[in-house]
Amino acid sequence: MNFKSLWAVSLAAALACVAGHARAEVSELKVAQQYGISYLPMMIMEDQKLIEKYAKEAGVPSLEVSWSKFAGGNVMNDALLSNSLHFASGGVAPLITLWAKTRGNYDIKAAAALNSMPLYLVTRNANAKTIKDLTERDKIALPAVKVSIQAVTLQMAAEQAFGPGQQNKLDPLTVTMSHPDAMTALLSSNSEITGHFGSPPFQGYELENPGMHTLLNSYQVLGGPATFNLVWTTSKFRTENPKVYGAFLKALDEATALINKDKGWAADAYLRMSKDKAKRETILKILNDPEVVYTTTPQNILKYVNFMHKIGSIKASPASWKDLFFPEAHNAAGS
Repeated sequence: MNFKSLWAVSLAAALACVAGHARAEVSELKVAQQYGISYLPMMIMEDQKLIEKYAKEAGVPSLEVSWSKFAGGNVMNDALLSNSLHFASGGVAPLITLWAKTRGNYDIKAAAALNSMPLYLVTRNANAKTIKDLTERDKIALPAVKVSIQAVTLQMAAEQAFGPGQQNKLDPLTVTMSHPDAMTALLSSNSEITGHFGSPPFQGYELENPGMHTLLNSYQVLGGPATFNLVWTTSKFRTENPKVYGAFLKALDEATALINKDKGWAADAYLRMSKDKAKRETILKILNDPEVVYTTTPQNILKYVNFMHKIGSIKASPASWKDLFFPEAHNAAGS
């Protein structure tokens, strides 16, 4: 091969490499969220087209972002593994489960936390003062049996109430159901559902009704405030799409700042986007609750990790919360 031919082949290879890198950034970003005001940062990202804004600044001018809603993190994880989703969001437990299962292959980790907020187990069973009073006649709705953050929190509470090795004692009472459907069922006298381990705003709506009371508070089980929701993705996606990944993080930071800057604006935005029929005062009360915090900093993650590892739900255990997160989150004062 002469010099000109060799030069032409080298040039073609270089151009192909450049084109390959250019194609690496996705043209359509697929993001999923669940139901409730805890996902308000993502709702604002969607409404204000913040990801598109920062993607354009990063040199991806025509990024399309598609949004979908799922009832639970387990279904979302399946979509992420099948490459039909790029960013999943949900409770701590589904993320921990997926992190442990995908080490060495998909290497799924969290990009950031979304919030810290308490979760209530609300019941209409007047005879139940603690979870020890629950019987086989009770049915507890939660997003996903055994794997949702509510399910794992209930297992932690069961171990605390009934003793070591009894973490699964209340599992037979649980039923997989989306928060909106669970609230409807709980408030219906004809339903078998007597309890709902939910999240804001649903738990607040339920407690406004006569005969409803809180049986369990996740902060009491954890011994303090803890992260409720996070957003996660695969290492492959982050590596191949650094501009889009960075745009997502900047969009999340801005959405979080907007909520914390003006709770009244945030309440109006939630009501408009969710089409929730609640009163503005009700939503403002939730947003102004000092226990409800919108932050990208993880809190008390390892308490869930250590419990899940102890009972055998996960085989691996991280040395630090940072092992569960991509490096961009490591500067946060997490726990």
